[in-house]
Amino acid sequence: MLGKLLLRYLKPYRWLLLGVLVFQFASALASLYLPSLNADIINKGVATGDTAYIWTTGGFMLAVSLGQIVTSIVATYFAAKAAMRAGRDIRDDVFEKVSAFSEREVSHFGPGSLITRNTNDVQQVQMLAMMGATMLVSAPLLAIGGIIMALRQDLGLSWLIGVAVPAILLMAGLIIGRMVPLFRSYQHRLDNVNRIMREQLTGVRVVRAFVRESIEEARFRVANADIMDVGRRVGSLFVLLFPLAMLILNVTIVGVIWFGGIQVDAGHVEIGTLFAFMQYVGQILMGVLMASFMTMMIPRAAVSAERISEVLDQPSTLARPADPVREFPTPGTVEFVDASFTYPGAEHAVLDGISFTAARGQTVAIVGSTGAGKTTLVSLIPRLFDVTGGAVLVGGVDVREADLDALWASIGLVPQRPFLFSGTVASNLRFGREEATDEDLWHALEIAQGRDFVAAMDGGLDARIAQGGTNVSGGQRQRLAIARAIAHRPEILVFDDSFSALDLTTDARLRQALWRELPEVTKIVVAQRISTITDADRIIVIEDGAMVGSGTHEELLAGNDTYREIAESQLGVEAGA
Repeated sequence: MLGKLLLRYLKPYRWLLLGVLVFQFASALASLYLPSLNADIINKGVATGDTAYIWTTGGFMLAVSLGQIVTSIVATYFAAKAAMRAGRDIRDDVFEKVSAFSEREVSHFGPGSLITRNTNDVQQVQMLAMMGATMLVSAPLLAIGGIIMALRQDLGLSWLIGVAVPAILLMAGLIIGRMVPLFRSYQHRLDNVNRIMREQLTGVRVVRAFVRESIEEARFRVANADIMDVGRRVGSLFVLLFPLAMLILNVTIVGVIWFGGIQVDAGHVEIGTLFAFMQYVGQILMGVLMASFMTMMIPRAAVSAERISEVLDQPSTLARPADPVREFPTPGTVEFVDASFTYPGAEHAVLDGISFTAARGQTVAIVGSTGAGKTTLVSLIPRLFDVTGGAVLVGGVDVREADLDALWASIGLVPQRPFLFSGTVASNLRFGREEATDEDLWHALEIAQGRDFVAAMDGGLDARIAQGGTNVSGGQRQRLAIARAIAHRPEILVFDDSFSALDLTTDARLRQALWRELPEVTKIVVAQRISTITDADRIIVIEDGAMVGSGTHEELLAGNDTYREIAESQLGVEAGA
């Protein structure tokens, strides 16, 4: 999975990677060449007192070292550039994929996990790509080339390499083998911390209202302790790697000095050769250590790549049609044809056999008890979910066959819980139509009964809005969301219980303005208050996912028990108020 992901996203930058390989190859060759030059200086210059040879060879060594520095810098720059661009492309693709998910896929992964996958997981893969590119040539070349060069210097001491290299490989293998499951556990716990943090920030008002701060703090403390425990265990294994590697390296160097000194004393090996052999042993072990370090990074990156691939490979239930319909024969109409919907894994259908038609310009209201399926019903219109039976037609076209951009452009949705983005009033209202003028925005606000409070805000249309609209009241947030949908200029407006935070007077004025100013726009209204929908052209009554009534307010009062019970209970409360 990791290899496929890296191949897919690094392929466009293969020329940068080729440059990395070339410059890393040159840097590694320079590293292998320097100990031989050092041995020549000692054996041929220092031993014979040839000062000119020392200066000449030393100057050449200095030039080689400077070249090595330049090649290493260039290789690292190219590697970082390729890795960062690949990371950017992965994040773009993950974001685009998630944007195409339906509510079903988002719920399956969870928002917190999706955020982690597009940040921390991508970073792990990105870091592996950069480190891998820089060490891909240097580590094996230093290890293999160092062995060859060391054997050329002295075969008698080669057995020390045969002991040291397997020892360091065995040590790295044991440590890395224990780290693999810990990395997977760490990412899952990171998801959990993000999820809890997100829940607490989003529901901070509820937490404080129910005095749950201490309980939520304890819940976060447990999740934080879990990730700390796994991180500590990973860190404990990580810090073992380098001290043990240095121990093996230093023991090997001591062995080279000990046994090499005996051969020098016997006259079998020159001092310069012994020094060169020691340097090659250091390069060999450093090459093996670098490869071990890369191997240690691979498991965590592999876990992250698997999690990223899960998102990229997840098919969306909102699949775009192969030959999408972009023109709607009867714009503004909405038709449900025996529509049914069942959530994955649920035993019973949320909606079953819903059939009705809303003509252009009509107002169709949907009422029912809590949990009857009203929100799910209107979510099928903009295709937030796909029906599991029957069909939903918008503009005379099955929404599953329509071009999604064209479909969404024809619909203005005001959700049950309106959400505003950080920015200004104007940027939020222009969210669906960037070319809207200030006059268009003020007109939309006037219809939504929000002109007065926006005009009173510091800056008017340029007044700041916090993320989620937390710096405005619930009623103001609801009216801004309604104005945003109106400014979009859709053919169909869908209000999912969007008047609940408004007082009766504001509610009545808003509805009158909607009917007066937007007579050609089809309005689908989910409402809890009967007073909101008494003048609707048609009222659909939903009970336990089934359509149990249809007609005008008067018709349903006269002939539908469910509607009459809802109306009488509310009218009775209002009459006694």
